[in-house]
Amino acid sequence: MTRADRILLAEKTVAATVRRLPADLRPLAHAVPVLFETTPKDDVLAEGFEPDILGLFSGSAHGTEFDGSPPAPPRILLYLDNLWDYTEGEPEAFREEVRLTYLHELGHYFGWDEDELEARGLE
Repeated sequence: MTRADRILLAEKTVAATVRRLPADLRPLAHAVPVLFETTPKDDVLAEGFEPDILGLFSGSAHGTEFDGSPPAPPRILLYLDNLWDYTEGEPEAFREEVRLTYLHELGHYFGWDEDELEARGLE
């Protein structure tokens, strides 16, 4: 599968995942851009993340109190080469891991910590 095919499959998977969210969460999910990158960039690695990270939420979580500093725009990054390697190049496994990773990172946008994500099956 080419990189372009993986991007298309990931985009379709994220879109289908958003459509299956509860109605009250869909508008919030649509407000968070999803970026599809091959692997983490140097600035992400410099923050201490592992090179094989699958996804990352960055920015201010939904409902974060304004503390006087400008809020950082939220975004979700999905690292498609890492996801592809993690699923050993199996398209169905790739699609499922894209779905889970997206939901996990979206959970961080909702302000859920690791325990809350685990309780919701998004660990």
